[in-house]
Amino acid sequence: MYAGGAFLTGDEIADALMDLAAALAEASLAEPVEIPVMGPDGARITSSFLVGPASQIVTEVADWDGEELVDAETVERLRVLTRATRPVAALADDEAPAAAAGWDDGFSTTA
Repeated sequence: MYAGGAFLTGDEIADALMDLAAALAEASLAEPVEIPVMGPDGARITSSFLVGPASQIVTEVADWDGEELVDAETVERLRVLTRATRPVAALADDEAPAAAAGWDDGFSTTA
């Protein structure tokens, strides 16, 4: 549900949209996003949403007899946007997080 309306989409698409909405809200950013939804006649259509800090999006399980709407390309696009909004540092497999950040615990002694 968004802006007083209800939209039917697939579980993975809804989850990816919610993750993006949370990331954008944390970063105080907004982004226009298009996702596939089922139209009133059951046909696949595209809906646009402005997702950001003020967005109030709610998901709920719908009683639907048709096939679940699946769109791997949309899910990946939303995940890419989410990752871009929440950048993280990559560590080498053998590198501890503290060492990667250059932290010194202050307890090391040199002899």
